[in-house]
Amino acid sequence: MARIRIKICGIRDVETARAAVDAGADLIGMVFVEASPRLVSVETARRIVQSLPAHVEPVALFVDHPVDMIRATCDAIGVKTVQLHGRESPAVVAQLCPLRVMKALSAESDDWVSAAKPWNGVVSELAAVLCDAAPPPDAAKGFRGGHGQAFDWNALAAAKKAGAFAGFPPLFMAGGLHADNVAGAIEAVRPDGVDVSSGVEASRGVKDPAMIRAFCAAVRNRE
Repeated sequence: MARIRIKICGIRDVETARAAVDAGADLIGMVFVEASPRLVSVETARRIVQSLPAHVEPVALFVDHPVDMIRATCDAIGVKTVQLHGRESPAVVAQLCPLRVMKALSAESDDWVSAAKPWNGVVSELAAVLCDAAPPPDAAKGFRGGHGQAFDWNALAAAKKAGAFAGFPPLFMAGGLHADNVAGAIEAVRPDGVDVSSGVEASRGVKDPAMIRAFCAAVRNRE
């Protein structure tokens, strides 16, 4: 199996970013959603980005934010990759060029074929897709990711096998992943990357370096 990229999302300080890098993370995600317990300031995000080695990719996460705000934030912190985790359309992705865009998808009733279909004609404009669980009904407005909820990996695997993601950029998966189940998720879906946030937290929004190390080790041991 090819090397699986690891994204640790919801990083809020330089120390945790360094711990993730030391553990083997390939991407560091920073959240700019006010409703999220993982919200990071622009100033802190800039320091995090400056602390990262060249081989680690910083990613700024937004949910249905205006394009101008996304551009301004990325310029301020020095990020070239964004994760759109809301209901953004292909038109929004086009407006963000030349920023690299990871688009998060979720599937109603585990219908990943329908979730992927709107993006079939614009996959060349995406850097990656991220398949995540749908937010729970009581999720705060604008707070769509990082709930620690899993979904049916087999349904995603079946859609992938049926060609729903044929021609797509790298496929990441998220949703309830942690050190004890990520190997099973990889076995089921064979993704290009995995994304974790709540699964490496000691408490809501507070990352645990030991849990980050365990997660990264579980992924690397599965390769």
